[in-house]
Amino acid sequence: MQKILIVEDDLDIQELLQEFLQEAGYIAETACDGVEAISMFTEFSYDLILLDIMLPKINGYNVCELIRKQSQIPIIMLTALGSEEEQIRGLDLQADDYITKPFSVPILLRKIAAVFRRTKSNDDDKHFIRYKDLSLDLDGYKTYVGTVEISLTQREFEVLRELLEYQGKVLTRQNLLNKLWKYDFLGDERVVDTHIKNLRKKLNVDYIETIRGVGYKIEKDDK
Repeated sequence: MQKILIVEDDLDIQELLQEFLQEAGYIAETACDGVEAISMFTEFSYDLILLDIMLPKINGYNVCELIRKQSQIPIIMLTALGSEEEQIRGLDLQADDYITKPFSVPILLRKIAAVFRRTKSNDDDKHFIRYKDLSLDLDGYKTYVGTVEISLTQREFEVLRELLEYQGKVLTRQNLLNKLWKYDFLGDERVVDTHIKNLRKKLNVDYIETIRGVGYKIEKDDK
């Protein structure tokens, strides 16, 4: 069950929101000011925060800014300040959505559901690493070039995963040996070269760059 923190100093609105959220199947907890909100966020785990802007002690903008330094938890800002400038300020602080008072509870519930859908989609993406038309399914240990699945050994997959996770950075042969072979390896570093050669042949795409005398990298695609 998803858990939501309501940060609202108006006790009537706070109670109303808590009641509706619980009826909608969420766990809802409350904070009355910015200091309490930060304390509860630090101490407990939440799936989403409903954050009023006009709060005592620490306003909602500052609460949002402090939370964003530590977490990407979804935040929907609630406020009576409906100007475009105020909304832009909230979105610039990486709030996920913004709703002005007075608001429709059914609309708020739909906004919450939409944020959770987006968050789930982002979480699903974390199980894949992509570079141009190359993609790795981290859970299934599968590799694709475009829509074609490429058969790799477990070690080849792990070498490619390291290169993709550190796109744009040079990984030395010793980096790869220490990370992937660890204490199992007693041979020489050229075993890495052999795996890179096999990867290039199987993938048939020119993405792995040799940095002479150092190691290998996959150039980060900023386009």
